[in-house]
Amino acid sequence: MDASDLSMSPELELIDGQIQDIFRALKNGFQKLDKIKDAGRQSKQLEELTGKMRECKRLIKEFDRILKEEEGKTSPDVHRQLNEKKQSMIKELNNYVAQRKMYTSNLGNKRVELFDGGNEPIAGENVQMASSMSNQQLMDTGKKTLDQTDQTIERSKLVVEQTIEVGAQTATTMKGQTEQMGRIVNELDTISFSIKKATQLVKEIGRQVATDKCIMMFLLLIVVGVIAIVIVKIVNPNHKNNSDIPGLAPPAPTSRRLLSSSTANRGLLYY
Repeated sequence: MDASDLSMSPELELIDGQIQDIFRALKNGFQKLDKIKDAGRQSKQLEELTGKMRECKRLIKEFDRILKEEEGKTSPDVHRQLNEKKQSMIKELNNYVAQRKMYTSNLGNKRVELFDGGNEPIAGENVQMASSMSNQQLMDTGKKTLDQTDQTIERSKLVVEQTIEVGAQTATTMKGQTEQMGRIVNELDTISFSIKKATQLVKEIGRQVATDKCIMMFLLLIVVGVIAIVIVKIVNPNHKNNSDIPGLAPPAPTSRRLLSSSTANRGLLYY
């Protein structure tokens, strides 16, 4: 059923055109996939097709939402035709989902499937071909796969948020460690400068102590000399060598001084 045969609102026409563009891209993509022999390129092509199917799923949900909002604004016949068109979109999307599942199985890909909820089949325990399903089954299957896809996306978002949080904490920790390392380097520079200053001060003190020691030794020698002189004076005051030392010569005898005095007196009497 062509969109031109239906009376659609501008919003529905826009969404329908986008969905049809995606369906054409999916058709061409799967045709190219048959010609690709390399497993890596096939896996990459499947990832691109999965992204298109995810976008198509979102647009179908948006189409269904607007269709429900406009239910009272359109005639029952037009609403029924639009609802059938939506079911046709879901059916076509599930056909591509089935093709993707087949290619993924051939590639041995064991990852969680986007539209089939892991190992669960699309329409129950036994996989049914989309062409053999009724419209209600197609709708139920499409809603189920869309819900499963939403759950998968939410889990992926949670993992991404946790990863971002861990990355932010790691960056904060690394920043703190970098700042701490900078402070340690500055402290080491300060310690090195202090050690150099202390070394210079110790050298100056050593030189000053050496000078003080020389002065003390000189003073000690003087004191020892003085003490030696005093000891010599006390022990042997009449020693002949004492006369050679100023201040240590023994005093002149008293009798000699008296004799000199008497002689001088006699001389005076003679005259």
